[in-house]
Amino acid sequence: MKTRIKELREDRDLTQKELSSYLNISQVAYSYYEINKRGVPLEILVKLADFYDTSIDYILYRTNEKEPYKKT
Repeated sequence: MKTRIKELREDRDLTQKELSSYLNISQVAYSYYEINKRGVPLEILVKLADFYDTSIDYILYRTNEKEPYKKT
């Protein structure tokens, strides 16, 4: 099953290596997140949501609304 983080990465034409470098993790660790071999830690989810300008709920399939929530 394709994950949202993989879809988002591919939509921006980024490699796993480029994104893992941004997240300061190994490419292997990132690839495990994409194939659901490991759960994505909250800290990484926050960084991904900020990077893609979306919400954690969108990344986790809790909504199909790609726009981030308004900041209060």
